[in-house]
Amino acid sequence: MPQAVDPPILTDPKDLSDDLTLQALVEVSADGLALLDMGGRFVMVNEAATQVLGLPAADLMGRTAPFAIAADRNRSPKRRTVAWSAPDGRRCDLEYRISPVPGAGFAVWFSDVTEARRQQERLAAITRAASSVADSGSLRATLDAVAHEIVVTANIAAVQILAVDDPADELRLLGMAGFGDAPDFIERLSACRRRGALVLFLEAIKTRRPVVVGHRKAAIMADPRWAPLHEIMDRPDWEGFVSLPMIMRGRTVGVINTYYVPGEDPCSDALAFLEAMADHAAVAVDTASLLSQTRSQAQEQERRRLSRELHDSAVQQLFSMRMQARALRAQADRAGSDPAAVCSAAEEIAQLSESALADLRRLVFELRPLDLGEQSLIDAVRAHAASLETRTGMEVRVQAASGLEPNGGIDLQEDLYRIIQEALHNVVKHARATSVDIRFATDNGDGLLIEISDNGSGPGVAPGGAAATRQDRLGLVSMRERAERWGGRLVAGPRQAGGWTVKATLPSAS
Repeated sequence: MPQAVDPPILTDPKDLSDDLTLQALVEVSADGLALLDMGGRFVMVNEAATQVLGLPAADLMGRTAPFAIAADRNRSPKRRTVAWSAPDGRRCDLEYRISPVPGAGFAVWFSDVTEARRQQERLAAITRAASSVADSGSLRATLDAVAHEIVVTANIAAVQILAVDDPADELRLLGMAGFGDAPDFIERLSACRRRGALVLFLEAIKTRRPVVVGHRKAAIMADPRWAPLHEIMDRPDWEGFVSLPMIMRGRTVGVINTYYVPGEDPCSDALAFLEAMADHAAVAVDTASLLSQTRSQAQEQERRRLSRELHDSAVQQLFSMRMQARALRAQADRAGSDPAAVCSAAEEIAQLSESALADLRRLVFELRPLDLGEQSLIDAVRAHAASLETRTGMEVRVQAASGLEPNGGIDLQEDLYRIIQEALHNVVKHARATSVDIRFATDNGDGLLIEISDNGSGPGVAPGGAAATRQDRLGLVSMRERAERWGGRLVAGPRQAGGWTVKATLPSAS
């Protein structure tokens, strides 16, 4: 009897067409697609997957995938990330989604997001650097922070930030990261320059263009002219070198030198990141220069004011005392001089000397208002307030929470005193106020708040309608600079109830 034969299985042409279409879509996909067995091992990959993972398909088959197979069993698998080390040593960040395939294993979609994540980190670093430039009162602290952000964000082993006025002159180190403790770096660099070492970053300063050298460390370490710096330059593990000029207002103010880890070449995105950081560093250098100029102007203005006050008070009184003393001597030399007239002249000299001594003490107090052995900041402010009330008739009230006393050191307290003194000067000069309140309080638990509020018309307009002078604006800049020197902030503006308020806040100052 003939054996039964199973009927042939007929394939629907439409099903065959759908399979070919799906296969084509899988192969042309720019993202990695893979099928894993129940144990999480590769059983199928597309061409993009082999490129992302850096291995041919034959080497991937049966290999355990880096993806967690405990996938969510809903219709919208979550995106996850995992690190992957390629055979060539390249480290990748893979973003993937995984979904179970009933009876077969797991389907995985993945892509290389390494550069995208780096770009996000670079943008975050730029933001942090910009915040550092705005908040820090120290240029060195600001640029050390910028150097640190570059090192932790990019594949860079070390960074130097140098300021330059003239490439032929000595350079100034403004920021560094990755080299460890190197206080004598500039001295060693100067020794290398005197030996005739080829300093490539000078070319970046000269041309205002980046200088990129792929293999720089070996050349430096083999050159005896660089010997003074060999010990420092050998500390970090680096190979490539990039130098970018810092340009502000059309002038090169410095240079950022970056030392790349071995095997890492600076791409266009990396250079764009470094250029952004160089811009922030240039802003910091320029801001420091402007603040220095403002400080010099304020100091000159203060010297002139003290000179005028000395001339108008103590000098004039001493001159009068000299004239009175000569007249008294002439009277004493005459026969039959009137004792009453002599006593009157002597009394006038005594009064002039007392007045001159008071003026000199006031000026000395303004030069050095605080003596921590004798009085505190709040006591000094109260004394100044009492003197101001006597001179102007304006009521000045000082309020301080019980036990509150800033103790950040004499320099900090003097800066706070000068802020209050300048604010009161503006009130007297411009506000047409009858009262002013000075308030000391805590801010955010451990910081310090100082608020000077008046009931006048505000400092922007002087009596008679004249606009505030340039010197007055410099006074506001000086107050802000004093607050920012200690990591604080100062704001000034009109009050809703009328008048004007100057508010200074400092972190952890009390």
